[in-house]
Amino acid sequence: MHPRRSAQDVLLCDLCKTAPLQSHCKLCHINLCVICVGKHLSDSSKDHNVVPFIKHIKSTPNYPKCPKHTDKHCELFCEKCSIPVCSTCISSDKHRGHKISDVLEKLGSKTESLQKDLEELETRIYPQYEEMASGVQTEKAELETKYRKMTTAADQQGEILHREITAIVNKRKSDIAEMKNKHLAALNKNTDEITNRITELRQIIQDLKKILDSNDVSLTSSYKSRNSEFRTLPPKVRVTLPSFSPQKINKDQLNEMFGSLSPLSINTEHGDTMKSAEAVSSPPVKPLLDEPRVTATIDTGYRYLYSVSCLSEDQVWTRGNNETMKLLNLRGKLLTSIKTKSGNTPRDIAVTRDGDLVYTDPDKGTINLVKNKQIQTVITLQGWRPLYVCCTAANDLLVTMESDDREQSKVVRYSGSTEKQSIQFDDQGRPLYSSGNIKYLSENKNLDICVADYRASAVVVVNQSGKLRFRYTGHPSNTEQSFNPVGITTDSQSHILTADCNNHRIHILDQDGQFLRYIHCGLRAPWGLCVDIRDNLFVADGDNKVRKIQYL
Repeated sequence: MHPRRSAQDVLLCDLCKTAPLQSHCKLCHINLCVICVGKHLSDSSKDHNVVPFIKHIKSTPNYPKCPKHTDKHCELFCEKCSIPVCSTCISSDKHRGHKISDVLEKLGSKTESLQKDLEELETRIYPQYEEMASGVQTEKAELETKYRKMTTAADQQGEILHREITAIVNKRKSDIAEMKNKHLAALNKNTDEITNRITELRQIIQDLKKILDSNDVSLTSSYKSRNSEFRTLPPKVRVTLPSFSPQKINKDQLNEMFGSLSPLSINTEHGDTMKSAEAVSSPPVKPLLDEPRVTATIDTGYRYLYSVSCLSEDQVWTRGNNETMKLLNLRGKLLTSIKTKSGNTPRDIAVTRDGDLVYTDPDKGTINLVKNKQIQTVITLQGWRPLYVCCTAANDLLVTMESDDREQSKVVRYSGSTEKQSIQFDDQGRPLYSSGNIKYLSENKNLDICVADYRASAVVVVNQSGKLRFRYTGHPSNTEQSFNPVGITTDSQSHILTADCNNHRIHILDQDGQFLRYIHCGLRAPWGLCVDIRDNLFVADGDNKVRKIQYL
């Protein structure tokens, strides 16, 4: 008896549906009665294999029951529909023309596949998950210690900053007290002079009264008047009170000076490939605007404007055609002005990371620092003339300079007043820069040193070690217009921006010297450039105005 049949079941012939079955055709997968066997075998087009049904039962595996034909079992497999089917199913229209295979063969291959899956799960995949789980637990255990160290470092840096600020405050208070004492001493000295004169005057007045009262001829004739002497009053000391001019605290610069925290980058590892789960970068990516726009215009009052350097987002230092350097806000209001110590016109200006002003005086061969409105010469050159200057991320100064005979040019790095590096020749001993005297420069985020060499018609870029990386000589497709770069600056995206004054535009390059696009914005012979901490571009334009441009 078929294991799926009960004792009460009567198995009927699949053809006549009335007589009990006796045989089974293995080829056609059909059950037959005694009468229908003869009819079935009469079909000579097939090589039928008819066996007694009881023998077929013993060799029949545990086939699944057909969900559509409850009296049938699924001994076949439809490849197209990917499901087990019975003999009645395959004769229906639904499976007509479909490829049919033996369900046992399909079962064998599937069993082999399952066995491989099990082996891989047990021997490879599961152990890797266990290893990963252990690694995460270890990382979690170390997490508290590592973050505590960072917090401690931040506290220590805060204490250092507090000490520095306290020292600065105490120094200012000490300077104020010293000035007060000097002021008081000057007033006391002046008071003493006046008091002495008053004492003399009192004595003279008393003597004159005695002479007049005495009517003594000899005393009267011997008297000599000193009125002319006393008509000229003693000089009055005029002391101009010093003023404390607190600078606006630049929170961005203060934050940067305190120290940076690299971003938390969370990544998901897939196999051997790391794929970022969150787009994290420092600094954030800022795409170029399709249409840059002018957001502010500052009238400088110069006849000719050459340089601009950012103190903050809304304050810029400027230098023009005279000895006065001006600090202006975005409305053009003069906040302060400084005249050069020598009275000469400065060649260039820059702002240090401490917010102090630096300017070069080629005629005197000096580089000067303006701190608290006091000018101090920090570098004096012999045989060379300092030209253009910029401040680096490390608070060094980079200076372009030319020899006194105007034949050689180089870039020199200074830390304070100490020369740290000189860049003049390439690996073949050839000069990197022309002998011209217009060479603005800027340090890029990747620490490349970018020089706009006007006479060479090129932007010359060397790496931090002074090795030549590339020369940019203008847009490759533009062969008709000359390229004479003047001002140059860089931004947080490591873009290089240089002023093409003769063509009234600014070129934007990537850090490898590939041209990206122009900025026009109605500029007229742009000259000096600088970028603030938020990547706003400031342009010293040919109409002697500074234009603030948003281009990112």
